[in-house]
Amino acid sequence: MSGQAVVAVPRILGTPQCVWAAGAVLGEGTLWSARHQAMYWVDILGRRLHRYHPATRARDSWAFDEEISAVAERAAAPELLITLRRGFAFFNTDTGTLQPLHQPEPEREGNRFNDGKCDAQGRFWGGTMDFACAAPTGALYRLDGALQCSRQDDGYAVTNGPTWSLDGRTLYFNDTVQSRIHAFDMDPATGALSNKRLWLEFAKGDGFPDGMTTDAAGRLWIAHWGASCVSCHDPVSGAELARVLLPTSHITNCAFGGPDLKTLYISSASSGLSAEQLASQPLAGGLFCVEVDSPGLSAGVFAG
Repeated sequence: MSGQAVVAVPRILGTPQCVWAAGAVLGEGTLWSARHQAMYWVDILGRRLHRYHPATRARDSWAFDEEISAVAERAAAPELLITLRRGFAFFNTDTGTLQPLHQPEPEREGNRFNDGKCDAQGRFWGGTMDFACAAPTGALYRLDGALQCSRQDDGYAVTNGPTWSLDGRTLYFNDTVQSRIHAFDMDPATGALSNKRLWLEFAKGDGFPDGMTTDAAGRLWIAHWGASCVSCHDPVSGAELARVLLPTSHITNCAFGGPDLKTLYISSASSGLSAEQLASQPLAGGLFCVEVDSPGLSAGVFAG
C-alpha cells in the first residue's frame, strides 16, 4: 500500500447540525465548489440538484427528468459535469442548459449511475449499479478530459466512492452490498489500475460503506448506510480513528467544505426507512455539517 501510516486522530468539534432538512429520498453527491463557496449535493431518486451557500444560508435547486447522482465542476467552462441515470452530461446552473454526453452501457437497461468524483488529474471516475441493488451488473468507469470513457472494473451490485490516497497512487472503491472497500494501485499519469485487493470490510451490524472522501492528512472518511455515522480511517491499515454520529440511519456521502475546508458536510436518505423510523428520524434526508480540527482536500475539477 502506498503512503505512510497515519496515526493522528482527528478531533470532531461539536455535534453535527442539520443545515438543510430537505427530506431527500436519496441524498448523495456532496461536492464543495471553490467557485461558488457552496456545497453541491443531489437527491438521486428525487431527481434534484441542490446547492447550499453557508455564508448566507441561501439554497438553490434544479429539477431533472431522470436521476442525477454525482457532480463535478469543469475546468474549461463554468458548468458542471454530472452523471444522470444512463450517462454523463454537462449542466449549466445559470441557464439550465443540459448537454448529454456518453452513455457507456446501453445494454444494461436495469442499471443507473451512482457515486463518482474527479481525481487530481481531472479524470472523472463514476460507478453504475443495479437499480434493484441485487444483480452484480454495476461497473467502474473513467471519463477523461477528451470525453473518452473506459470501463475499469465490473461485477458490483452497488458501487460507491471512489477516493484516493494523498499521493494519488491508491484508488479506493466500495462494493457496498458486500460491505467491502477495495484498493487498487493507480498510475497517476495514466489512470491505469492494477492489484485490486480487499482493504477494509465493515463488521456485521455496522452498516454498509457508502460515499467517502480523503482529508489533507490522508485519512479516509466513510459514510455508513444503515449505521447513523461517518467513520475516519488510517489509509494504510484501515484502523478506525474517529466516528461522527448522526441522528438518522442512512448516511450516504461526505465532503469537506468551507473557506478552510474544515467543515465536513454529510448527506443522508429517507429511502428504505419504515413509517416508524421516519417518525423517529425527522431529519432523514437532510444535509448535515460538523467542524473538524484538520482540513480536507479541494475537490478534483474535470479537465474537459
